[in-house]
Amino acid sequence: MEEQKNKMGEKPVVSLLASMSLPMMLSMLVQSLYNIVDSMYVSWMGTEALTAVSLAYPLQNIVMAVSVGIGVGISSALSISLGEKNQEKANETATIGMALTLVHCVIFVLFGLVVTRPFLQLFTSSPQVLEDACDYTYIVLCVSFGSLLQISLEKIYQGIGAMKTTMILLATGCIINIILDPILIFGLLGFPAMGVQGAAIATVIGQIGAFLLYIVVYLHKNPGVTIHPRYLKLNWPLIRRIYSVGIPSSLMLMMPSLLVSALNGILAAFSEVYVAVLGVYFKLQTFIYMPANGMVQGMRPIIGYNYGAGQYGRVRQTIRYCLMGAAVLMLIGTVLSLAIPGGILQLFQADAELLAAGETALRVISLGFLVSTVGVVFSGVFEALGRGGESLAISLLRQLVITVPLGFVLSRVLGAVGIWIAFPVSELIASVAALILLKRYRNGEFFPFRN
Repeated sequence: MEEQKNKMGEKPVVSLLASMSLPMMLSMLVQSLYNIVDSMYVSWMGTEALTAVSLAYPLQNIVMAVSVGIGVGISSALSISLGEKNQEKANETATIGMALTLVHCVIFVLFGLVVTRPFLQLFTSSPQVLEDACDYTYIVLCVSFGSLLQISLEKIYQGIGAMKTTMILLATGCIINIILDPILIFGLLGFPAMGVQGAAIATVIGQIGAFLLYIVVYLHKNPGVTIHPRYLKLNWPLIRRIYSVGIPSSLMLMMPSLLVSALNGILAAFSEVYVAVLGVYFKLQTFIYMPANGMVQGMRPIIGYNYGAGQYGRVRQTIRYCLMGAAVLMLIGTVLSLAIPGGILQLFQADAELLAAGETALRVISLGFLVSTVGVVFSGVFEALGRGGESLAISLLRQLVITVPLGFVLSRVLGAVGIWIAFPVSELIASVAALILLKRYRNGEFFPFRN
C-alpha cells in the first residue's frame, strides 16, 4: 500500500496516467462491447423487441447512475484521505460506503416493483412491446444488488489505484453476460428460449458473478483499506462528503435516462422507429464514451491523492494529459460515425427505415463528440476535487437543460433531425461553461493551460 501511495505522488504523470487509465479503458471497451452485443442479440428477435429494450434503458440506467455515482463519492473521499495519510478515515470511508450501498439495494427492489409498468406505459401503445419491456425491466431493477455492490467495490479499488484488479473483474462479469446472452435468449444447450427475459437474466448473473469475485479477491488479499463493522459508525461529516459528490454524480449519470425519456416522448409523435434509433445510438455511444470515461476514472484517484497531498502542479499535468487522450478517442468515434454509419447500424439488423433514420442521426450527433471532451474530463476533475455541484452543472448542460428544449423547438421545424442537431449544440455550450468554471475555481489553481 505504501508503494501505491508513493506511485500516486511521485511517478511521472504521463506513465502514471497511462498505467491507471489503460486497464479501465480496456474494461470499459469490454463493457461497451457487452452493451452492444446484448442489443444485437435482441435485435434478431425483431424491431419490437429492440424497441422494448430501448424503452427499458432509462430505468436500467438509474441503477447504474446510483451505483456509479455513490461509488465515485466513496472513491473521491477515499483518495483524498489516502493523500492526507489518514488510514483510519480511509477504512471508515470504505466501510460506510458499502453500508450505504446495502440500503440502496433494498430501495431498488421497491422502486422496480412500483415504477416499472406505469413508467413504460407512457411510451408505447403496443401490448407486445409493453410486456417485453416489463419482463426485462422488472429483472434488471429488482435484482440489481449485484450491480450496486460490485460497482461500490470497484470504486473502492479504483480509489486506491488498483486498476488492474477492477479491469479483470469488470471484464469477467461482462464476458459472463456475453456468453449467457445467446444461451438464455434463444434457448441453447438445453435451456428454454426466454427472449428478452433471457437477456435480463444474463445481465444480472454477470453482475452478481463480478461481485462474488470481488469478495473472493478481497478475502484473499487486503487491498490497503479494511472493510469491517468496527469502522461502521454514524460519521455524518464523512457521509455528507460521500453524498456531496455521489448525489451530483448520480444525477449526472441519470441525465441520459431523463433525456431519453423526454426525447422518446417527442420522437414517438413522429414514429416508433425514431425511438429505436435513439435506443441504438445510446448503446453505440457507450463504445465511444466509455473508454474516455475509463481514462477519467484513471485520472480521478491521481487528482484526489495529489490534491490531498497539496501537489497542485501534478493535478494540472494530469488534467492536461487526460484531455489529450480523451480527444483522440472522441476523434476516432467522430471519423467512424461520419464515414461508415450504415455499416455500424447493420450490426443491429437494421431494416431500410431504421437504417435511413439512423445514418442521419449518427452523422449529426457525432459532430459533438470531439467538443464534448472538455465537458467529460472537467466534470471528472470536479468530482475528484470533491466539487460535485460543478460537475452536475456541466452534465446538466450537456445532457438535459439545453438538449430537450432545443430539440423540441427544432423538431417543430426540422422533424427528428432537429433533435439530433440539439446534441452537438449542447456539447459546445457545456464545454465552454466547463472551461469558465475551472478557470474561476480557486483563481484557476487547477486550470490545465497555465504553468
